[in-house]
Amino acid sequence: MEKKGKKGISTFSAQFTSTVSVTLVLLLLGIISMLGIAARSITTEIRENMGFSVIFSDTATIDDVNSLKKRFTSSPGVSGILYFSPDDALQKWQEETGEDLIKVLGINPLPGELEIKVKAAYASSDSIDKIIAPLKKLPYISEICVHSDMVDSINRNIKSVAIILTVIAGALLFISFALINNTVRLTVYSRRFLIHTMKLVGATGGFIRRPIISSNILGGLAAAIIADLILAGALFYLHSADKTTASAIPWEHAAWVFAGVIMTGILICGAASLFATNKYLRSDYDDMFK
Repeated sequence: MEKKGKKGISTFSAQFTSTVSVTLVLLLLGIISMLGIAARSITTEIRENMGFSVIFSDTATIDDVNSLKKRFTSSPGVSGILYFSPDDALQKWQEETGEDLIKVLGINPLPGELEIKVKAAYASSDSIDKIIAPLKKLPYISEICVHSDMVDSINRNIKSVAIILTVIAGALLFISFALINNTVRLTVYSRRFLIHTMKLVGATGGFIRRPIISSNILGGLAAAIIADLILAGALFYLHSADKTTASAIPWEHAAWVFAGVIMTGILICGAASLFATNKYLRSDYDDMFK
């Protein structure tokens, strides 16, 4: 009876240790996924702040401005339009320099300007050039300002950072899978003599596998739920403390991470326990000591 009690405690201890270990690994995977979502949101925001400026000539009328604004509003590559009238430009100049150009020159020499922001998918020199190509023929446009070097530099930096993050995430994902797999194998290893005994008394492979795989799946589910609760609590705190986090990692995107953590916990724990159980089902008694 005492041996049976000790055996039960040992099995429970192995299962508890496995659940804690899997929870930590799934928590790490969840954090990596959250950082990936944040990086993607920040990248999209940076790209959508890229664009160009249209400088109107002195002959441009309000109808010309409205016509161009309407044209850009219906453009699939444009995400935002901001118009600065000559008076707006003059006021901005006075705020920045403290000079009153009207008193100095007698007229307002500053033209109207239209700032165009493009969508993330169009934030490249080639795409912007295609958007502005038809505008160069319009007589009421004096100049089109595109910071091509800055656009290309930002895209190169974003691509480099994305490659580095992908490599790091892939390495951590592989390590995480290996850790969960080893952890689950250890729990099955603690039951290897029970598996061998059941096999000797005529139990079928399916009968032996079912409770072991089920218990490990439940352990993976429990670990995933605990990891999700920790992630949700941390995200709730960050949302309340910093509004930037709320826009970078919205709850609707975080929900996919929570679901992914649960599926990962169930699938890896179930698959690892299946392979480990099959290994001991094929093993002889002498192999139990290896």
